[in-house]
Amino acid sequence: MSLVENIVSWYSTHMNYASITALMTIESSFIPFPSEVVIPPAAFVAAEADSALCVTANYPLDVALIVLFGTLGAMLGAIINYALSVWLGRPIIYKFADSRIGHLCLLSKEKVQKAETYFNDYGKVSTFIGRLVPGIRQLISIPAGLSRMHFGQFLLYTFLGAFIWNAILALLGYLAHGQKDVIEQYSHVLGIIIVVVVAAAILYLIVRKFLKRHA
Repeated sequence: MSLVENIVSWYSTHMNYASITALMTIESSFIPFPSEVVIPPAAFVAAEADSALCVTANYPLDVALIVLFGTLGAMLGAIINYALSVWLGRPIIYKFADSRIGHLCLLSKEKVQKAETYFNDYGKVSTFIGRLVPGIRQLISIPAGLSRMHFGQFLLYTFLGAFIWNAILALLGYLAHGQKDVIEQYSHVLGIIIVVVVAAAILYLIVRKFLKRHA
C-alpha cells in the first residue's frame, strides 16, 4: 500500500474533526495529499444515520462543521507555506523545490514558477481563485509569501477559496449517501463548474486590467 492509501485506511477508522483538520492542513501545505479523500467521505458518514458510531468520535459528524474544520485546516496549511516563503525567501524556496526532498513532495522549480506567474498576472485575488485551480491551489500561498502580501488579505482570500472548495466537496459526499458512485458520476461536473467559475474570474480580471491600461 502507498502512503496515501495507508493514511486513508487510518482515516476511515479515525474520522473526526481533529483528523479532518490535520489532514486538510497537510493537503494545503507543500506535502501532496488529495482533499477529495478527506471531505467527501466525512460528509458521507455525516449523512449516515449511525454516523455517531465513528470509532474515535463520541458524537455524530455534522456537514457544516466538516466544512468549517476542513477550511480551518486548509488555512493552517496555507499559513505554513506563506510563513516559510517569507522566512526563507525566493532563492531557498526555489532551491528546495528542485531538491530531492522537494521532488518527493511533487515540487519543482517549474511548478513554483507557474504559481508565482499566476500570482503576478492576477494579483492578490489569485489567492482566492487559485484555491479552486488544481495544481495551483496548494502552491498559491508560496508566491503570496514571497511578495509579502498583506496577511489579513491573504487570510480572507484563502478562507473564501478554501470554504467554497470544501463546501462543494462536502455536498458531493452528502449527496453520495446511499449511492456510493455519485462522486465518481459527478466529479467531472464539479471540474467543469470550477473551470467555468475560474475562467469567468480570470476574464473579469483581464478585462479590468485592459480597461485600466486604456483609461
